[in-house]
Amino acid sequence: MQIICKYLHICKKNATFVVDFRTNCMWTVLAFVSALCLGCYDVSKKIALRENKVVDVLTVSVCVSALLLSVPLLLSRYMPERMAGTMLYVPQMDVQAHLFTLLKSAIVLSSWVFSFVSLKHLPISVVSPMQATRPMWTLTGALLLFGERLNAWQWAGVMLAIGTIFVFSFRNRREIRQRRTTDRRYYICLVLAILIGACSGLYDKYLMRRYDHNAVQVYYTLYQAVMMIVVWAVMQRSRKSKNQRAAAGSRLPVMTLNAKPAILLISIFLIISDNVYMLALRDPDSMIAVVSTIRRGGAVIGFAYGLLFLKEQNPWQKVLCMLGICAGLLCLAIGSM
Repeated sequence: MQIICKYLHICKKNATFVVDFRTNCMWTVLAFVSALCLGCYDVSKKIALRENKVVDVLTVSVCVSALLLSVPLLLSRYMPERMAGTMLYVPQMDVQAHLFTLLKSAIVLSSWVFSFVSLKHLPISVVSPMQATRPMWTLTGALLLFGERLNAWQWAGVMLAIGTIFVFSFRNRREIRQRRTTDRRYYICLVLAILIGACSGLYDKYLMRRYDHNAVQVYYTLYQAVMMIVVWAVMQRSRKSKNQRAAAGSRLPVMTLNAKPAILLISIFLIISDNVYMLALRDPDSMIAVVSTIRRGGAVIGFAYGLLFLKEQNPWQKVLCMLGICAGLLCLAIGSM
């Protein structure tokens, strides 16, 4: 009888452990799901940008995202009783909140423009590892702006990631010098995309303390769609005036797109990734540093796609670079737990 009671006590203890493990690690699982979707998002961008212009892909993808997110917005306005309390409910915002959200739209959109330009003209196995360092710069900004302190693991991760990038750049300096001046500009665009994206992450921390994340996501996407439509229309008119086409003023701009499924997947993967990411942050036990680090780890998918399917050059150097960056991000994650 004592053996049976002891066995039941062990089973009960193990069952409690399993439940606690699932509860405590659910936000980590959601972070990995977000990383998976974000990696597929990068691959979809690379496929869509092969045969299309950057402004066209960015405009269509943003408009599709705005169209999809307008559904919960309309439901929240016309059926507030049913939507209230659900994960898709979008509360109303005051004028000040809209102004802050409009600024977020401008920041995110500028980061996307530089990111799309660099991804179109640079190997994805170069862009993905560099993009994976964004949590490092976000932590650096948090250290300077919010007074956060890094522990030994976090400092090790920062130094390891920076050292890996420096070695990778040093070993490929001859290849970069041999490129045309226009190619060097794409590396500058990549750096600007990473830095502006880090600023966006810090600004998100400021916004999430004050406003509902669903409202911010929906409205900043709508504002982005309006901005991109204006930019696209102006650029189309400029192209027609330069080419001096007949009857250009009497015709509306026409957009010709290839790889349309990939463009649609850009919006779908981005919306899912952002929603799951925000759902993970709703957990009171979740840590923003860990979640953001895991999320940027989705760059491994784009990195593998570039090496396996696009057959990009210098695979072993890029593998070592990616491993070094992943090791740095792993140290950041361990230090943030």
